[in-house]
Amino acid sequence: MKQLMKLLVILMICSLPFGEGWGGVAFAQSHYPGQHEDKLTIKESAPIKAYAFEMSDIILLPSRFTENMERESHWIMSLGVDRLLHSFRTNAGVYAGLEGGYDSVEKLGGWESLDCELRGHTTGHILSGLAMLYATTGEEQYKLKADSLVAGLAEVQQALGEEGYLSAFPENLINRNIAGKRVWAPWYTLHKIYSGLIDQYLYCDNQQALDVVKKMADWAYNKLSKVSPEERKIMIRNEFGGMNDAFYSLYQITGNENYKWLAEFFYHEDVLDPLQAGEDNLEKMHANTFIPKLIGLTRAYEIGEGKQNKEVAQFFWNTVVDHHSFCTGSNSDKEKFFKPDHQSHHLTGYTGESCNVYNMLKLTRHLFCLSTNVKEADYYERALYNHILGQQDPQSGMVAYFLPMLPGAHKVYSTPDSSFWCCVGTGFESHAKYGEAIYYHNGNELFVNLFVPSELNWEEQNIQITQETQFPQNGKSGLTISTSESKKMKLKLRYPSWATAGAVVKVNGKKIQVKEKPGSYITLDRTWENGDHVEFDYPMELKVNPSDNPEVVSISYGPIVLAAEMGTEGMKPSAPISNPEMHNDYYTYDFRVPAGLTNDLAIKGKSVEQWLKPVDGKPLTFITDESITGKNYTFVPLYNLHRERYVVYWNLK
Repeated sequence: MKQLMKLLVILMICSLPFGEGWGGVAFAQSHYPGQHEDKLTIKESAPIKAYAFEMSDIILLPSRFTENMERESHWIMSLGVDRLLHSFRTNAGVYAGLEGGYDSVEKLGGWESLDCELRGHTTGHILSGLAMLYATTGEEQYKLKADSLVAGLAEVQQALGEEGYLSAFPENLINRNIAGKRVWAPWYTLHKIYSGLIDQYLYCDNQQALDVVKKMADWAYNKLSKVSPEERKIMIRNEFGGMNDAFYSLYQITGNENYKWLAEFFYHEDVLDPLQAGEDNLEKMHANTFIPKLIGLTRAYEIGEGKQNKEVAQFFWNTVVDHHSFCTGSNSDKEKFFKPDHQSHHLTGYTGESCNVYNMLKLTRHLFCLSTNVKEADYYERALYNHILGQQDPQSGMVAYFLPMLPGAHKVYSTPDSSFWCCVGTGFESHAKYGEAIYYHNGNELFVNLFVPSELNWEEQNIQITQETQFPQNGKSGLTISTSESKKMKLKLRYPSWATAGAVVKVNGKKIQVKEKPGSYITLDRTWENGDHVEFDYPMELKVNPSDNPEVVSISYGPIVLAAEMGTEGMKPSAPISNPEMHNDYYTYDFRVPAGLTNDLAIKGKSVEQWLKPVDGKPLTFITDESITGKNYTFVPLYNLHRERYVVYWNLK
């Protein structure tokens, strides 16, 4: 068995106007080419250039990633099944089997409060998180807990009636949505349950989960097939998450044409048609309402539904990455896309919603499978290290909703059981699936996209690959081949765009001539023997990265965004916070940036090597030359900076 390596806010939120929900979106851990083939009735018919491995094929070796996953595991296992099912049972009037009845269960707070219209979304996320932890580690504790959740949801579904409806809130919220009345994103919330149940079937082989979600889909078809075109147009203005993605997943699993109809029902013409015409219509749009719609299009393309769907998704992805993203790979200000190439105008405390990054990475994986474009793999690395990895507080295991770009801001973390923001939900998944994008394959080609300590078992080729690396402390990695027979294989090493200092590659100690350029793959095409060893080194360099304004810049080392430590003066208490009343809402949060804190940097016209020096004995730590800058700043990776103020973007003087 594989082993895991070691309230005032709520009232305000739940009264948001129609169509203006703040929630991020988490997709179903939808099928990627190459995954779950034995569970699919409908196969991909689009041209696929790379296939994903099953998560169970990859073991993560000790690293910061496994440390994050351990903290994630502790949190997810600490939330009792009865607590996660409480709002569902309340909705259905099901208390049988609970010793002490309704009042014996400690209720969850935040977005899981009984007066919040998004209640129930976390249980769906946790079903997905448990499925991914089980797939990654093989540890039965995750499956056993998930089995109990699925059984409890099945009981609630039965109590709610024969139609198949299942939720922690009454069906009237769906009816209000269809009627265009004020309500906060009920389909978005249901989507999390659909997704979690699908993941339980795909990763844990839970047939009961598939039965429950099929009944939910049958209910949705019976309800929505009666909706008029006019009602539909109004209904889908409200945030609906990845419903199209989930229904395409169910269609692929079952072959039921009704589920394909449902996926197509959630095509949002007002948003997607301008993209078809090549128009950047993102400004002022709620970013994470937008992103799921494009993943749905890639799913449609993968099963043969129109070349234009791929082209639109690629146009959207390039538009977001090139014109609407910060140096970290995150995007949005107060959850909305801003005017293209205006990042320097949006350095606020509410930038970089974590859900957006989670879902952009999902879209990136789909597009990479279709293109094997190094630009997509580079983006995945940038967003993974600079945002997702650093979303989690190493001290408490709690997660941040935003990654503030405000000079002098700091990360604001959730609480163990009284927040449950959308980014808490996606966090339950993000930190459970770090192995998903390290390797891909196609025939006898193996793509190495990420430099993460790991073991790959490529059963089809009877090959095992062990990757050893300290990246990003340095740019060196090593791969050891294990095979019982000689094997002809193309090993394709990502040559990152940031590796402008060149590349050194050795096979069994012999240096190989590298003809490729950064932003491509170094291909080693040979017959491999047991014990063969590949070493590759991409020397990392400091770099100044201009924003849309050439005098507003960030600093990076290789792909790693560096931030300057700015102390803790005036900071409020950090998570975990035992008293929810002390926990400030992220939109009214006063960072109380000290008046004397500045992000001016007097280095205009000087190379970064002149004024920023590495600290001996401290990897990824740099200090300014005070004789040049006039200030003594210490720079460290943003993902390592917690419970302290920081500066990412600087005004050159």
